[in-house]
Amino acid sequence: MTTHKGSCHCGAVTFEISGNVEKGVRCDCSLCKRKGAIMVLMEKDQFTLTSGEDNLSLYEWNSQVAKHYFCKLCGIYTHHKRRRDDGMGFNVGCVDDFNMEILGEIGLVSGSKLSIIDEA
Repeated sequence: MTTHKGSCHCGAVTFEISGNVEKGVRCDCSLCKRKGAIMVLMEKDQFTLTSGEDNLSLYEWNSQVAKHYFCKLCGIYTHHKRRRDDGMGFNVGCVDDFNMEILGEIGLVSGSKLSIIDEA
């Protein structure tokens, strides 16, 4: 099993991924379109936050089921807890010395079609 190490831009938040990184996706929801990150989705036990929990900022919106984490010092999105299952996603751009070419074609997640809570 392969282990990848990653961090935010300033290094205050670090993490490890256990497993092969083979497929990247982009989500078309309003938040993900704006952050523009290529994410890799995985099981939660494959993701380990190794340092910097106190430097994370949490962003939740709409149903507040998905948890989007950013470094509160440099602002980089590092990872998220997925809303549709108990999985995780991480920003592949945060992984040290990662060759983006191995991802091939980047998939699309239709997050814009997930349930939205109407404003009352």
